Amino acid sequence: MTLLRRRPRRLRASLPLRAMVRETVLNRDDFIVPLFARAGREEAREIPSLPGQYHYSVGRLAREAKAIRAAGFPAVLLFGIPSRKDARGTSAWAASGIIQQAVKAVKDAAPDLTVITDVCLCEYTDHGHCGLVRKNGKTWDIDNDATLPLLGRTAVSHAAAGADVVAPSGMMDGSVAAIRSALDGDGRTATPILAYSAKYASVFYGPFRDAAQSSPRFGDRSTYQMDPANADEAMREIALDLEEGADVIMVKPALAYLDVLRRARERFDVPLAAYNVSGEYSMIKAAAEKGWLNERQAALEVLTAIKRAGADLLVTYFARELSDRLGP
Repeated sequence: MTLLRRRPRRLRASLPLRAMVRETVLNRDDFIVPLFARAGREEAREIPSLPGQYHYSVGRLAREAKAIRAAGFPAVLLFGIPSRKDARGTSAWAASGIIQQAVKAVKDAAPDLTVITDVCLCEYTDHGHCGLVRKNGKTWDIDNDATLPLLGRTAVSHAAAGADVVAPSGMMDGSVAAIRSALDGDGRTATPILAYSAKYASVFYGPFRDAAQSSPRFGDRSTYQMDPANADEAMREIALDLEEGADVIMVKPALAYLDVLRRARERFDVPLAAYNVSGEYSMIKAAAEKGWLNERQAALEVLTAIKRAGADLLVTYFARELSDRLGP
């Protein structure tokens, strides 16, 4: 008989014992639930490319948010689909815009739910880009600096409607500084900024772009979103956003960029969010529908990996489905 003093399996012998020594635990307070608001009657319309996710009219969205809070989740992230789009994305900062209406309704229904708003133009522009565009010969460029005041204006309008946190996602250089300046100039010095600091030009956004009706009508976003091959650059982007006044930083997508999450966690001592994006969600849904894997177990494994890599906050469409498997 072999005498082994060290037997790691001893602590795996039963479910309770495994739970006692578990290093990474998913809790409801870790989660931010994304929601889509749109104009229309009192309805919830399922999004084909995001099974189990819906476009909500404002009234239905408020009821959904109230249920999310009752389930113990602390925050939602709101995206808007306006009834009208134009070249400048003017619906993004309109006082009566879809997000402004949604924020007010959610805060009335669930006052202690943290409401985070996406600050970007792609959902509101008729060309689908995250910034203003200008003609450059036979091609189009994204006009970074002309976009910044509009992002500041949008953030202020969201905060005025009652948003607790604003989240710039467009990867425009200087956007955090522009938004911080606009908020402070409007007397909103206490409004935090959750910056999509390392947002990659990823194929995994496909279902979201379908849901938000925000696919670019020409070109792509590779001139402003990050090259998937680069990790050192992500550290520079994060450092710049923190210098400009970001309070929370984000890596997006999450699953394909766990190495970037880990590096960010080791380098920056600030709250770190990760977005388990639409394509990561939908591919698990599709594989589960085929019977190729267990959906809940796969989702839990992926989200545990994201938290284990260093994320403090998890944005995921799986949150409500997994509620019964999460800690308090």
